[in-house]
Amino acid sequence: MPITPRNTPRRPLRSVLVTLLAALVPLLAATFLTAPTASARPEPAAEAAPTATLTEVTNFGTNPSNLQMYLYVPDSVTANPAVVVAVHYCTGSGPAMYSGTEWASLADRYGFVVVYPSVTRASKCFDVSSPQALKRGGGSDPVGIKSMVDWVTGRYAADTSRIFATGISSGAMMTNVLLGDYPDVFSAGAAFSGVPFGCFATTDGSEWNSACSGGTITHTPQEWGDLVRAAYPGYTGTRPRMQVWHGTEDDVLRYPNFGEEIKQWTNVLGVSQTPAATDTPVSGWTRTRYGATGDRAPVEAISLQGIGHNLYASGMAARALTFFGLDSSGPAPQPQPGACKVTATTNAWSTGLTASVTLTNTGTTSVNGWQLAFTLPTGQTITNGWGATYAPVSGAVTATNATYNGTLAPNASVTIGYQANHTGNSAAPGSFTLNGTACTG
Repeated sequence: MPITPRNTPRRPLRSVLVTLLAALVPLLAATFLTAPTASARPEPAAEAAPTATLTEVTNFGTNPSNLQMYLYVPDSVTANPAVVVAVHYCTGSGPAMYSGTEWASLADRYGFVVVYPSVTRASKCFDVSSPQALKRGGGSDPVGIKSMVDWVTGRYAADTSRIFATGISSGAMMTNVLLGDYPDVFSAGAAFSGVPFGCFATTDGSEWNSACSGGTITHTPQEWGDLVRAAYPGYTGTRPRMQVWHGTEDDVLRYPNFGEEIKQWTNVLGVSQTPAATDTPVSGWTRTRYGATGDRAPVEAISLQGIGHNLYASGMAARALTFFGLDSSGPAPQPQPGACKVTATTNAWSTGLTASVTLTNTGTTSVNGWQLAFTLPTGQTITNGWGATYAPVSGAVTATNATYNGTLAPNASVTIGYQANHTGNSAAPGSFTLNGTACTG
């Protein structure tokens, strides 16, 4: 066993450690450089969270009233996407409309683009009253919003046949204005708590029209329609469809404006003011459709019993989306209007009556699915019926075919009937419409 001579000098411990560390450093460095990092290790696949955000677009085109433009483009945006213009309420903003409504989440699901115009004037209300605003290309807010649509169409190759407008309160009034000024741009609109096109018109520079907001301005359907047609004189193309919503207890833009909107847009679209369909999709709601019975009727109106001005709630945007046709891949089938003749008789006693109604298809093509609309005389209430379902049971009634008699060949007839109570007037209804088209007597 070797013995170290006592006189061999020992290396200090510090010197040994330094030498050892010097030898280890290259090995440690090589180890750290070649070891896989945490991000490089395989992980289970996970669905990516949406990264789309609301962005402001500047220099988007002609903008006479200095509006701001906010844009939401979902990660799932489709090729040639549809565009929804979502217009805010007084005191609101584009970002508030973005965060306070479902349009962005619906865009994530269906791949369309949302434009959120934003007012910069002190009132934060849109101009729906000046002569400039109520004329195509006249100036003010509608021109700026049209520029936003043009910018999106150019930037994203948007489908110009699927441009829509919707809004709440001031935004609902602007929706009416946009559809009147630019019928060649917008395919449909959905107005929540608004007023007819031209109702808020002023000539003194005021933004507010108390007579209109109070529901005291009334016109004939023709007069209301003429106001819309005057915004774009000479236009003969297709007019956009309209959906209107209103609460019966609205104390800001009073409920009579709801009926005036219906009068206006049924006239503009050339359909009967008698509903082609009436139903109750939600308790307290009365929905009437004019000109057709399906989800994309020319005019759809939803009245909310006991609800005030701030009626907008979760799920309503989805119903507007259905009206626009953006929640499915193709157009929804709708019963088509047809030529028709109706004869109606009643057999009455002291407080009741029975009615017999015969509907004849006088057209040259079959009617597949029919709804016969009529108005009961005052005081009459249906208690039961046969051959069809009847809703509601008084006032403007719609009789919908039974499963066994929904098809009417040319010259074919169907007879239906009902029993009703009355308070003195036992007459039969005087006029009928079949799927939105007036019948002869």
